[in-house]
Amino acid sequence: MTMASDPKTHPQSGLLSAEANQAAALAAYGGVLTVDLDAVIANWRKLEKTAVPAECSAVIKADAYGCGAEQVARALNKAGCKTFFVATIEEARKVRAAVPEPTIYVLGGYFQNTGEHYARINCRPVIGDLNELAEWDVFCRRTGWNGGAAIHIDTGMNRLGLTLSEAQAIIPRINAGDHGITLVMSHLVSAEQLNSPVNARQLAAFRSIASEFAGVPAALANSSGIFLGAPFQFDLVRPGAALYGVNPTPEADNPMQQVVDLKARIVQTRTIERGESVGYGGTWTARRPTKLAIIAVGYADGYFRAASSNDGTRGAEVIVAGKRCPVAGRISMDLIAIDITDLPPNAARRGHMVTLLGDGITVDELAHHFGTIGYEALTSLGHRYARIYKGGNVEEPLAKPEPASNAGQPPTPPPIEQPAAPPPLPG
Repeated sequence: MTMASDPKTHPQSGLLSAEANQAAALAAYGGVLTVDLDAVIANWRKLEKTAVPAECSAVIKADAYGCGAEQVARALNKAGCKTFFVATIEEARKVRAAVPEPTIYVLGGYFQNTGEHYARINCRPVIGDLNELAEWDVFCRRTGWNGGAAIHIDTGMNRLGLTLSEAQAIIPRINAGDHGITLVMSHLVSAEQLNSPVNARQLAAFRSIASEFAGVPAALANSSGIFLGAPFQFDLVRPGAALYGVNPTPEADNPMQQVVDLKARIVQTRTIERGESVGYGGTWTARRPTKLAIIAVGYADGYFRAASSNDGTRGAEVIVAGKRCPVAGRISMDLIAIDITDLPPNAARRGHMVTLLGDGITVDELAHHFGTIGYEALTSLGHRYARIYKGGNVEEPLAKPEPASNAGQPPTPPPIEQPAAPPPLPG
């Protein structure tokens, strides 16, 4: 188990054991977020097995959905994952510092004058616009860079991607050879809905256009798309949220293991009389003499205010001394009140930890109380927690790793002067 923090902040004492040192370091935090990298690996392997013979990549954008992109990338790479997807070049830079060898695709596309950044860290843009493609071509011709790129085709999301007619227009260029395109991909709109007719329409459209990209691997399925069956899996699948425990099959039981455990510290206990209110606005009123535990986490830590309770609505629950206890009143920026009246005396005291996520409270349950989805719940978890990584054969220093050197990477191309306008493409 490794704590991700700076050792200069928490100096190690030679008089204490490693466990005591870690406990002393954790005492400085109101909450502790633990990421089970063995569970991430188990989820990836389950998805990989489901998608055989397709390659199983990993989407680790948004700091691996809040779980730590560098730590997750290292663990999955050791487990055999060879392809990663991120959203931005900056995310790619951090991941490349952690894993020198795998293929990294940047979903956010290509902007003029950014080619050198891609080349410097040997990652690949996902191109979804004809202007992007023209600018990428110019960069590659001027510098001789041949690092590869993906083509994103829109089959119904109406977000990013070439239209079907635009994709059709570049097929002669692709089939002419030496095109540098290493993947053709699209994205499903409603993969979590097994019987959505949109799935079949997108599959038919993508299968038709992808078949014309001769020799180029194809990718369509996200986490939920993997469970739509073999026709959706093509050559590569791109799971994201399922890796981190979000249910990819919401119409059935969750096949994924839980990855994140979140605990918060009790900073005070207090007793109030029947009829007294709790929290901002006085929206929750005690119906009996009530014992409260105040914990040191709030909406500034990503525990949404929407999970509050009032006199007419029950909010989220946390686990205190092994028992579920309800939130009492509005969630504040830094604090939450919990009704612990039904616990035995002294079961919860100042300094004890309570569980907000884990021990039966799933990320999907928490997201329900937040009024959102598991994706947003995970990516909103704040930066004030102590973060602990366990499993995954982690060999991580306590300090943040420095950016990887360029040793072993393709040479950085020289600065170039971009043309005033990109060359036209067909169609």
